Amino acid sequence: MDMYIEIAGTIIGLIYLWLEYKASIYMWLAGIIMPAIYLYIYYNAGLYADFGINVYYLVIAIYGCLRWKNFFGNNKQKKSLPITHVPRKDWLKAVLMYAVIQVVITWLLINHTDSTVPIADSFTTALSIVGMWMLARKYIEQWWVWCVVDVASSALYVYKELYFTAILYALYAIIAIFGYFKWKTLMQNELAR
Repeated sequence: MDMYIEIAGTIIGLIYLWLEYKASIYMWLAGIIMPAIYLYIYYNAGLYADFGINVYYLVIAIYGCLRWKNFFGNNKQKKSLPITHVPRKDWLKAVLMYAVIQVVITWLLINHTDSTVPIADSFTTALSIVGMWMLARKYIEQWWVWCVVDVASSALYVYKELYFTAILYALYAIIAIFGYFKWKTLMQNELAR
């Protein structure tokens, strides 16, 4: 049964990635369904940080959808959020956010769980939190963050014998490269308007 649940999560994950690649706001719907499935999978695999991040994914999916619709903006026309580069001030935020989250999650996993991979689990989790924050702000560089996360996650999931999920994350890494160039084209088209 768990294998079928993992396959369903993989399929929804591919749909999510396709929608993200196209910069479609509908990716956030898949971004609500997929974490619900992976909460079950990661808990049973003892990947507690990955379990915890899926709670974050549910919340950030709602925030991202609202942000992409410019719900928080003071723009009366409610234009959708444009794709942009990360502003210099936000790079510092991203690095500090990653460092603090990495340390906290590693400490929690080592001291309060039976995790067999606390450093790897906390690395992918902390970097994923930063990646989702960047995605919600529609920063193009989020694709490079996801490439690193996806390669590391794929290796971690092979180690934990979650082979379908490992394949999904290997595909994510490849698509992240193409996603960057797709978003770069979309960003240039938005600027040309």
